[in-house]
Amino acid sequence: MVKLSKSDIGRRFYGPSKTLTDAHFLMFSAITGDAHPIHYDVEYARNTKFGAPVAHGLLLSGLMALGASDARVELENMAMVEQGTQFLKPVKVGDTVHPVFEILDIYEDKNNRSFCRFETTLLNHVGEAMAKGFHVYQFVSRLEKGQNA
Repeated sequence: MVKLSKSDIGRRFYGPSKTLTDAHFLMFSAITGDAHPIHYDVEYARNTKFGAPVAHGLLLSGLMALGASDARVELENMAMVEQGTQFLKPVKVGDTVHPVFEILDIYEDKNNRSFCRFETTLLNHVGEAMAKGFHVYQFVSRLEKGQNA
């Protein structure tokens, strides 16, 4: 595990690209129960400002998982405690997206707990930001064998 310090602020990590298909939208709908027609009904979506089905916002947030990025081999013992996402442009079937994570801050709270705040950006295949947000992770200690929580 790498111990992060203030000198790591500005460091970036990258997640895998994914080209979204109808199957991604339908699987997400099946898992969550979010069956709004804006995500799968072509005729319904054609009559919206988007003109075609768009990805679920929470599906896009899920694609910005730090654990799926190249950070996972370096950053252990981190638990997500907060996140937020602003959706800037619609993501449609056939769009290819990939996440970028940038360390914004490393800090301690008044209880001496350590945290890392990331800026998250979901880019499309031409580099446009489709979503932007943040994640906050708390550094958690690992229990030694035989130690109680």
